[in-house]
Amino acid sequence: MPSLLVVIFVIELFVQLVNTIGAATINNLFWRIALSLPIPLSAKFAAQRKKQKEYLAVRRELNATSSQDEFAKWARLRRQHDKLLEDLEKRKKDLDAAKTKFDRTLTTVRVVATRGLQWFLPFWYSREPMFWLPYGWFPYYVEWFASFPRAPLGSVSIVVWQWACTGVIKLVIETVMAIVGLVVATRQKQQEQQKVKQAVPAAGAGDTKAEEVK
Repeated sequence: MPSLLVVIFVIELFVQLVNTIGAATINNLFWRIALSLPIPLSAKFAAQRKKQKEYLAVRRELNATSSQDEFAKWARLRRQHDKLLEDLEKRKKDLDAAKTKFDRTLTTVRVVATRGLQWFLPFWYSREPMFWLPYGWFPYYVEWFASFPRAPLGSVSIVVWQWACTGVIKLVIETVMAIVGLVVATRQKQQEQQKVKQAVPAAGAGDTKAEEVK
């Protein structure tokens, strides 16, 4: 069984990544992965894409056909167009319902695997020491806080370890995002400066030509 220290850290890391990336983005990513697998859902999606291509082809042909000059052909295409449109709407409703069910299931699993464990593990292992502090290194109030709420005095409780993991992970993620944002902003600024430098000589050459004409 993996150490509780590692389990708590992994759970907090996953929660913070979900909060940073966004639950909707993660759901969409897993939805795309599911559609690429050989399962009935992906087959339905492929059939829907095929029908959509047929519908667009018929629609283009219908728009290019005159209802006055080629009425028979136009009427046949119109019936085919309406039939394909009705079939597409039905398939879209089925896929939307499947997507809603998929999102609900994935959200439930994610909440149980993260928020549920975030509450259950500290409750169940509240008396379990994660590790022990060096004896005599810290005053009583520090040892009391580190063992909050019910771990042995002189140890670090699962709750305090959870708080520490959350704080450190948040700090690291915010630092990384700030560095990435700074790098992106610097590159954009450099590109803008290069565009300005390239535009200035061109403008100067135009002025020189104008003077020569004069």
